[in-house]
Amino acid sequence: MAPLVSHSPAAAKILAPNPRTSRRLAPAPPAVGGFLRALFPSRPPPPPPAKADLLRLIADQRRGLDTQSDPSRLADIVSCIDALAASAPGADTVSDADKLSGTWRLLWTTEQEQLFIVRNAPFFRTAAGDVLQVIDVPGGALNNVITFPPSGAFVVDGSIEVQPPQRVYTRNVEREQLGGSFSSLWFDTVYLDDDIRVAKDIRGDYLVVERIEYCPSIAPVEFWQDLPSLTKYWSHFKGYKAKAPHVKKDAP
Repeated sequence: MAPLVSHSPAAAKILAPNPRTSRRLAPAPPAVGGFLRALFPSRPPPPPPAKADLLRLIADQRRGLDTQSDPSRLADIVSCIDALAASAPGADTVSDADKLSGTWRLLWTTEQEQLFIVRNAPFFRTAAGDVLQVIDVPGGALNNVITFPPSGAFVVDGSIEVQPPQRVYTRNVEREQLGGSFSSLWFDTVYLDDDIRVAKDIRGDYLVVERIEYCPSIAPVEFWQDLPSLTKYWSHFKGYKAKAPHVKKDAP
């Protein structure tokens, strides 16, 4: 059998490597790569289109009051929220304490208790101002605040515990004292960026809030805890009867 490899001079000439074509370009030095990255920094990804659609749909809904009588608008808003959640499914939205902590102002919600107070504030000859949620992850605190300018506020103090990737468990002390059944709640932050946060809670209610700088000279949580709470009016709003503290009488 003839050999498979030819040893003829012509074959050797064909198979011999060409030194000119075998050269490879050396990788760019790291310093060059760093210089190019500094010269042309990467831009943050644009927000998902559903964010702009969501903000447009809730802009004229008076924080959710008008949505209660508009099921078509509600369906469109929920569809946008689902699209936002799907843009980053399962994203960790609670582990970054700096990003989750802060003062958040209500833009829109389906939460009946907050909307009830906002709607009926004129009954007490006042009007609801900003509705806020103040979160302090390192301190384990959450305050829900409804302001009544110029100086009134309805404050519900609570504690929180985060459970990545998206869940936050809450305990609201004042609701327990007033006979409410919400001793332990949770909400999932389904979307979070530098501007807005979107959450869905245990009861299926939605919340859309925007980050704001509120009273920058005062620590947010401490400030609201120092305000006189209007919790005593909650019994009038919801028909609850606040439980009187048990006082042990001295034996005669």
